[in-house]
Amino acid sequence: MNDLLDNLAIWIPLIIWFLVQSFKVIYELIKYRKINIKRIWGSGGMPSSHSALVCSLATVVALREGINSSNFAISIVLAAVVMYDAAGIRRAAGKQARVLNQILENEGEINVQEKLIELLGHTPKEVFVGAIVGVFVSILLYRLMVTI
Repeated sequence: MNDLLDNLAIWIPLIIWFLVQSFKVIYELIKYRKINIKRIWGSGGMPSSHSALVCSLATVVALREGINSSNFAISIVLAAVVMYDAAGIRRAAGKQARVLNQILENEGEINVQEKLIELLGHTPKEVFVGAIVGVFVSILLYRLMVTI
């Protein structure tokens, strides 16, 4: 159990994910003057917490094991799949949800209990910023936590 608690490749990405999601709550509070606590676990928005999480994992693995390790290769491939999904597939699904919601709003005969979620994916810019945050904040946290 102590190995799990000491594993920086778990904790640093989770800390970064939480920080990015918390930033989204604070940003919406400042911008809209309204607390939207759903942003803590919701998807979409600037920056991509999914990208930050997987890039953080790859960075910590690189720092601990080197870029020639199999674990680094696995984490880079995982990061690529997650970021492609965020900017491609989930973004397209969000656009489709927006169109379907508009159709359902204009069609009076169809009774829908709830709208489809439109904020699913990310723009390429949101994915890129999330990746940059994941890499650089991981380096800072790793150096801080290793020296403690």
